[in-house]
Amino acid sequence: MPATDYAVALTLAAARAAAEKKAQEMTAIDVSERLGLTDVFLVASGRNDRQVRAIADAIDEAMRKAGARRELREGFEEARWVLLDYSDIVVHILQDEDREFYALERLWKDCPLVELPADLAEIAARAPEQP
Repeated sequence: MPATDYAVALTLAAARAAAEKKAQEMTAIDVSERLGLTDVFLVASGRNDRQVRAIADAIDEAMRKAGARRELREGFEEARWVLLDYSDIVVHILQDEDREFYALERLWKDCPLVELPADLAEIAARAPEQP
């Protein structure tokens, strides 16, 4: 069974919040048929620890507004790889070199992608510059 409509809606809200903080290279992976714990992984990149934290905070706020409760937040202090777990979706925000090293998209390459809106790049381009 593919990701639920609710999980996809949360993914889109999280992706928009991340774009507003200039997150780069966002990918949403439907892991629902392979992983019983969640439906979607949203993977995004930030340039440095401050931007990764800003992206994480923006996503937290968007998820609160959407009524999703965060179950877990890991890695926020170092901010090289922040994991945000909202049960239906799990968000991974990595600095570029960590994302390349861990290659989450390669690990989950057999899973379908969740289509993200084309306007995310425009949102990121209009957003104020992040630290």
